[in-house]
Amino acid sequence: MERADRAPVSTFYAPGAWGPVVELDEGAAHHATVKRLAVGDPVRLTSGDGRRVRAVITELAKRRLAVSSVGEEVEEIPALQHVELWAPVGDRDRMLWLAEKATELGLSVWRPVIYHRSRSVSPRGEGDAFREKVRARMIAALEQSGGAWMPEILPDATLGQALLDASSESCVLLDSAGNALPKILSRFTSSDSRLTLALGPEGGLDPGERDEFLAVGWRRASLGPNVLRFETAAVAALSIVRSHHW
Repeated sequence: MERADRAPVSTFYAPGAWGPVVELDEGAAHHATVKRLAVGDPVRLTSGDGRRVRAVITELAKRRLAVSSVGEEVEEIPALQHVELWAPVGDRDRMLWLAEKATELGLSVWRPVIYHRSRSVSPRGEGDAFREKVRARMIAALEQSGGAWMPEILPDATLGQALLDASSESCVLLDSAGNALPKILSRFTSSDSRLTLALGPEGGLDPGERDEFLAVGWRRASLGPNVLRFETAAVAALSIVRSHHW
């Protein structure tokens, strides 16, 4: 029981209802083994829907990990303000890296958008199988960061499909021709509780695609004079947004 008094060193993703004993999957058991955890070690569970709780490992085998949270109070973590990222379909590795970092920054919704220039990228990240890889990376990032909220992952959409679903309120397109992003954010009021961020793919937006955004009222925001890779731009923008209490 000595170990139970120590701070937890690992967080495990465990969606759904929690009983006094929570059984985790084979992947969690492997992770615990690699980290050289043992029975009696303190850990933390995160539900991905705002709940966290401290627990203690009660059983650890090659394919099984069980933890007990008896007597521990479940933390209810408030969600950050809603931020949806339209991640351009592009290079698979860059998209997976972005999925990790966006999760660490508290992203609410991940929406992959297929642009004209997305089609020329190979290998690109799209389809159901890739979406499962994105989900796995997000889970790993959630566990690493100790976060409480798992982003919602939407199916791939063309720009036209995505724009049909979006409101023009609190929607920002990252574009070097816009005003500085902090200045754009300062124009939103406390009633603007949802923000959507979009950015172009490798090679940038076609002029017609930019016109589609502007035609439905999106605001353009700049991150500075340099041309950034899409994953760099997205992380920089999310960091600025969160620093402005979104």
